[in-house]
Amino acid sequence: MTDVPSVSTGDRLFAALQHVLPKHIMSRGIYAIARSESRFVKNTFLRIFLNLFDINMAEAVQPNPFAYRTFNEFFTRALKPGARPIAIESEFVVSPVDGTVSQVGELLNESILQAKGQHYTLQELLAGDEESIATYTNGSFACIYLAPYNYHRIHMPYAGAAFKNIYVPGDLFSVNASTARAVPRVFARNERLICEFNTPIGRVAVILVGALHVGSIETVHCGEVNPPPRRNKRPEIIAQGVGREFKKGEELGRFNMGSTVVLLFERGRIHWDTSAMHANATVQLGRPIARVSQ
Repeated sequence: MTDVPSVSTGDRLFAALQHVLPKHIMSRGIYAIARSESRFVKNTFLRIFLNLFDINMAEAVQPNPFAYRTFNEFFTRALKPGARPIAIESEFVVSPVDGTVSQVGELLNESILQAKGQHYTLQELLAGDEESIATYTNGSFACIYLAPYNYHRIHMPYAGAAFKNIYVPGDLFSVNASTARAVPRVFARNERLICEFNTPIGRVAVILVGALHVGSIETVHCGEVNPPPRRNKRPEIIAQGVGREFKKGEELGRFNMGSTVVLLFERGRIHWDTSAMHANATVQLGRPIARVSQ
């Protein structure tokens, strides 16, 4: 595994600011703004966003950003058919998203690398679910960050059937590289939805991690999970959607604002493609990221 740069003063200041910000209240406000059907609100927000980020609208089903009813509809826009070809061969695991690899590798027992000098555990990430902890101990993991300019739908890395869904309440720190370097256990501290699947290559977890300004996490099989205001205080098992079968590359859900996906595989089931999967590598939905072990 490749370490990322050491924590800078800027990283520490950004992390310190987040500790005092009313993150849930801010996210509640962004949730309302992003869904406003006021043309003035939507277009103002859009112009600011489009000035900040270079968005490739040519690959969207609706290429005119101002034609969307709300900012959130624009943000979670669909792509044209064929814009992201899926490597359908059974030997490949594919990227579930467009994004940037934060870290990737093998777990040392339950320990997962977050950044240089920063680790967290399966116990923390999986909210103490002993059965799932045992399943993924010494397995393989990857963390992929979705920046604001990325396509924000999440797809299946391999064909499988939904086995378990657990919503875990938590904080809403940013999950960008700066925060990952400076905030210990950030992926295990933030709220998240743990989706596990039974697949031909064993159990696979796709964990959707919430973040600053992520107003909600929406899935195909569970619907919108705990939109603000957040009332849940303890992990919640979601029975809805269990047993639903997904093809490789099929849409699983979407982030209503940007965040991170954590992938977990059982021990010895896959081999990462190290040319495509290393810290700071850019990945694209549907491209191979690992080979299935023979």
